[in-house]
Amino acid sequence: MLELIVELKRRNVFRVGVAYLALAWVIIQITDMAVPALNLPPSLQSIVFYIGVIGFPFAALLAWAFELTPDGIKREHEVDRSQSVTHVTGRKLDFVIIGLMAIALSFVVWDAYLREANEEVITEIPAAAIDPAAVEPTAASIAVLPFVNMSADKDQEFFSDGISEELLNLLARVPGLKVAGRTSSFAFKGKDTDLREIGSMLNVDNIVEGSVRKSANTLRITAQLINVEDGYHLWSDTYDRELTDVFAIQDEIAGAILDQLKAHLLKDGKVVLASTRTDSEVYDLYLLARQRIYARNQLSIEAAVALLDSAVGKDPKYAPAYAQRGIAYLLLSHYGTLSEQESQQLGKQDVDKALALDPNLAEGWAGLGLYHLGRPKEHQQAIEMLTKALSINPSLIDASLWLSSAYGNAGKHAETLPLLEGISARDPLYKPGIGNLVATYNVRGRQDESFALLKRVSPYFPNDPEMLHNQATILFSLGRYAEGLPLIEEAYQKRPEDDVFAMFLGVGLFSTHQYERMTQLSVPFFKFYAQKKLGKRNEATLLAQEQAAKGNIGPLFDLLGTVDGAEKLIQYLETRWADLDTFQTDYPHDFDGYPLMLQVAFAYRAIGNQERFKDAMTRVRTAHDRLLGEGFDHFLLYTNEANYYAMTGDHDKAIAKLDVAVSKGYIGDLRLADMNRPLMALEDDPRFQAIQRRMIENLNAQRAALGLEPAGL
Repeated sequence: MLELIVELKRRNVFRVGVAYLALAWVIIQITDMAVPALNLPPSLQSIVFYIGVIGFPFAALLAWAFELTPDGIKREHEVDRSQSVTHVTGRKLDFVIIGLMAIALSFVVWDAYLREANEEVITEIPAAAIDPAAVEPTAASIAVLPFVNMSADKDQEFFSDGISEELLNLLARVPGLKVAGRTSSFAFKGKDTDLREIGSMLNVDNIVEGSVRKSANTLRITAQLINVEDGYHLWSDTYDRELTDVFAIQDEIAGAILDQLKAHLLKDGKVVLASTRTDSEVYDLYLLARQRIYARNQLSIEAAVALLDSAVGKDPKYAPAYAQRGIAYLLLSHYGTLSEQESQQLGKQDVDKALALDPNLAEGWAGLGLYHLGRPKEHQQAIEMLTKALSINPSLIDASLWLSSAYGNAGKHAETLPLLEGISARDPLYKPGIGNLVATYNVRGRQDESFALLKRVSPYFPNDPEMLHNQATILFSLGRYAEGLPLIEEAYQKRPEDDVFAMFLGVGLFSTHQYERMTQLSVPFFKFYAQKKLGKRNEATLLAQEQAAKGNIGPLFDLLGTVDGAEKLIQYLETRWADLDTFQTDYPHDFDGYPLMLQVAFAYRAIGNQERFKDAMTRVRTAHDRLLGEGFDHFLLYTNEANYYAMTGDHDKAIAKLDVAVSKGYIGDLRLADMNRPLMALEDDPRFQAIQRRMIENLNAQRAALGLEPAGL
């Protein structure tokens, strides 16, 4: 053995091996730099590496079998040992090795310098990334279209969709990269739409598309990155892998796309992308369940829960499955038959489990935010949890929507509009975002923008009940009830289980005084008010008490908000809330002003408690000033302003505010003071009487357009 080692040294086999390895390392590093810079296929790096590995034994064999002599290369056994110059060749090889090692060392130093200067490991997204609109229009932008399912089994559609969605989520973690939302990207699934139209609709410059072919345990994914403007393919590749490597493939594709974006659009930097690993069968169940949850109906969400039960049974440590099951349970109180208590208990249990397994799981924080959103007194907790989710993954559009609702519930309306506009910018075809943005524009008197938004997106949703509902809400906010009512009725007929449609149907029926029809609605306030107007006092009282027990105190406050009922209202208030601070925390102001606090002020004035009356009025004034300062411009806010000024004794301002409200389309009771008790102080004023007559004329004009008999005092 010792003799063999001596002979290997004499023939310079060791030196050739070291020189070969050093040269191969330098070539690999040069290739790593050249591939993205010259837009060469990433597979070239693998080819160079494999050639280097395969070439090593041949280099060692040649060094053993041949010798470099002054007369050229000769076979080693043909060279006289006394004439051998291997020691001279060895000396030359030493210099070659030293040179190559110096070059290699320079690469190491340079890479360390770049890593220190540019490395960006995604652990926390800047606050600006929470708002998709914060990305400048000139920033790099991309949409991931749903990959085409090329598998023989068409039931594998969920898998190809899931690959696309995971790529979208990974890319969304990159600062400075605007990624179009899932809903809008998937709206083009199966459609032969021109890429320029897609780019224009989604406001992106680049598109990723591809296909997935799944057969037994093998997987082939093709992906390509395309520039929207000229259709030029910036990059494309094919990945053949065992199915167990699906997560590695996701990371690999996302990394390749990111390399191309960095080369063409982004500032260079190191970004760590990593999917959450599990067994391929568990991942299939998870993807299929998530697709079911997107459908947002009882049967699909219940099916998702069953699939996720199987997923966590097979992998009890797969956090995303727990998070999605928690979200599904929380949604089933709205879309299914689960009671609020059971929904909250099961949902909280699962999202807690998900976060215990993975404290940095965006889905888990989003689920926890949804849990707090469903609890009337936990607005701030919902805001904190949802903000946390979006800081981890800004592409969670549902979390952005829930956050906007949490801000609204907390009376922080200034924060809702930027969030909703950000959702629209990132995911313009996300229907819940469209509806909420329309509503937000409406209460700010920006109906022109609402109409423009619907005109832009409605072609993608023909005969859609939500688009009918959105159009109806715009018309209602303009006082055009006869035009809006048929639209909301059509939407309600298409989806009678939808509580939002039922509520706005109630708005239309209330504003046209169709009280008998209102009693058939499931919406508590409108049913209560119809019973009261139709003289069904006992039924109305029972319903108001039932709702108050559930936290909905509006009907009870309306029932007790008279001079005669003031003492009972204050007794109810003070036995449940220590002071007005705690009451305000639980029931902050809304877009229409602060009607609940106005009723509290009216009751305190009626029982002669001036100190509490002034406290409540100060809170109303603060809320109204804030809303007006934020650009709110809705007839309900002006009606509550009229109530406020009537209680201050400033009748001129009260009349002026009421005039604005009626001019903008407000319709209340035939006797305005029946629903707005502070206005009783104005009833003898001819100006008030003229405004009331004008309101009744508008009411009867709306009724006539609907084919109804005129109403009158």
